[in-house]
Amino acid sequence: MSSAPQPATAGPAATVLAATIARRYYLDGASKSEIAVELGLSRFKVARLLERARNSGLVRIELHYEGEIDLDLSVRLGTHYGLRRCLVIDSPDDDEALLRTNLGRVAAGLLNEIVDSDDVLGLAWSRTLMAMRSALTTLAPCAVVQLTGALSRPDVDEGSIELVRDVARIAKGPAFCFYAPMILPDADTARSLRAQPEVARAIERFGELTKAIITIGAWARTQSTVVDAISEAEYEHDEHLGARAELCGIQLNSEGEVLTSALSERIIGIEPDQLRAVPEIIAIAYGTPKAQAVKAAVRGGFATSLITHASLARELLELS
Repeated sequence: MSSAPQPATAGPAATVLAATIARRYYLDGASKSEIAVELGLSRFKVARLLERARNSGLVRIELHYEGEIDLDLSVRLGTHYGLRRCLVIDSPDDDEALLRTNLGRVAAGLLNEIVDSDDVLGLAWSRTLMAMRSALTTLAPCAVVQLTGALSRPDVDEGSIELVRDVARIAKGPAFCFYAPMILPDADTARSLRAQPEVARAIERFGELTKAIITIGAWARTQSTVVDAISEAEYEHDEHLGARAELCGIQLNSEGEVLTSALSERIIGIEPDQLRAVPEIIAIAYGTPKAQAVKAAVRGGFATSLITHASLARELLELS
């Protein structure tokens, strides 16, 4: 028994029927079974007509939100990369200071939304995270842990310790911070400093972290605070090794694999396995040149959630 051929275009009666079913299902909240009883159809035919209405364009589902979050890009990017949370802001990217402010404000809102009193929150350092600190007004009581030593920039007066202490003060929780540079002159000095009580006290908390918020840098000048802090020879050497991304001083290749170099031994900060073990790692990234670096971080398991902006989100969606 063969079924009758279906017309390429539904007639007026079929179109009205499909529209009736779609209105009852999508706008009125009626179930497929209820609609089938009301219209004297089988549940299977109701489901088929709903699918045909979507495929033909008779029904279009649009996400609408009056805010700075681009819902469509957030959903598409989060789904594409399998992210736990993805927030894409609709913000101009020709003013980096404004972009950092906007990203920091969204990051502050996310922390306020998801951090609980039993969390242990790890903080990296960056200008964007300083902007987050400025926007943060309330936070559930929690411990706050410094993830790396300090890196100075001529345009920023405050560093890792101030960031951790301020966030802990807002949260009314303990701060685990330490005075130490992020990059030491040699591996022996770094090993000695890691054993200092203040530093060791913070490092001991790395295994207890439940959430961490970090930023992602590309292995290129002006695209990473770490890259800008090392010599040209060391930068070129590690680029030749395959370094393409940097986060908390951890170097990754394009596949998200950790690279070990002489620089790695001179870093005071969380180790790759310790960071990857954190249940939720919220990464912030801006600037389209960082697309490959962001992809590497996600692929390597160093970013379970992402906060970014529209132009970088579109660039990430275009990557294979």
